[in-house]
Amino acid sequence: MDSSALGITRCASREFKWGECTYIMGVINVTPDSFSGDGLGHDVETAVAQGKRFAAEGADILDIGGESTRPGAAPISEDEELSRVIPVIERLASEVPLPLSIDTYKYEIARQALSAGARMVNDIWGLKRDRRLAELAAEWGAAIILMSNQRDAGCQDIIPEVISSLRKSMAVAMERGIARENIIVDPGVGFGKTLEQNLEIVCRLDELKCLERPILVGTSRKSMIGLVLDLPADQRLEGTAATVAISIAKGADIVRVHDVAQMARVCQMSDAIIRGRCQPKD
Repeated sequence: MDSSALGITRCASREFKWGECTYIMGVINVTPDSFSGDGLGHDVETAVAQGKRFAAEGADILDIGGESTRPGAAPISEDEELSRVIPVIERLASEVPLPLSIDTYKYEIARQALSAGARMVNDIWGLKRDRRLAELAAEWGAAIILMSNQRDAGCQDIIPEVISSLRKSMAVAMERGIARENIIVDPGVGFGKTLEQNLEIVCRLDELKCLERPILVGTSRKSMIGLVLDLPADQRLEGTAATVAISIAKGADIVRVHDVAQMARVCQMSDAIIRGRCQPKD
């Protein structure tokens, strides 16, 4: 499928013209227990400074999350999650000229985040925990990222399962009023998959093009890299670069990363080869 057929997604004042380049989502974890070792807890000033640095380094979107999604992480209360993310979103919305994404599957967190200035919802459960998120996103005209998450039940044949899961999530989203052009899909690397399945997702990513929506991939510092290279999270830069480059070659439209400056270079080089785009994004 021609990527230009995916159309344009408008998010805040930004237009995402799918197929022209690879867009970069910078991760801002306002958690004390992030798997990647970059959790900022309640440090609003450091989070805002990181957002500004990411913008200068080439990020196109900032994804703010207040609850760790690492396997086995203890859940936190909504009040605690709100106290972590809302002050950061409010500051970034007024100080950084990039669309903000709220990384949550909870209705009230998303509602207050959108009111504070977020314009994208990143739902790791693909509307399977709370379908009201779809109505909320539709009301705000916000983009939504739908992930295929196998943590509740494993599977044997991963690519058909991911495609089926995402089709169901997309159907719910559109039934509840989200415009098709505001839907982004994520195969969910690291969420209920084995090492072999995670590697297979990257290798066969192009098969997700049948969904006819832009594809987001989040491999940055993930355990799949650690298991292959036998390295801790803070030493997985080169492994992340390899997965990002291959994902772009296989059709990724957005990469969600912790190391924006380095991955921006990987994206620019990959885009020159894959898309024939030799100039950096405006």
